Amino acid sequence: MEYNIGSTDRIVRALGGAVVALVGVATLAGALEFGTVTGAVAVLIGSVLLGTALTRTCLLYRILGVDTST
Repeated sequence: MEYNIGSTDRIVRALGGAVVALVGVATLAGALEFGTVTGAVAVLIGSVLLGTALTRTCLLYRILGVDTST
């Protein structure tokens, strides 16, 4: 599989994904009061961002023809 995420994009996704996922977990744990649905969505979005950072591949980028790895 070809990579389509560059190093800067990867770092931003990893850090942003970690922050969003942690906010979601904190919300689900009751430390923050954003609501259960918001917490679950935040965990999902954070997980996707972390996953794309780890695999260096983004399906949406592939569909749109974007490549930040060059």
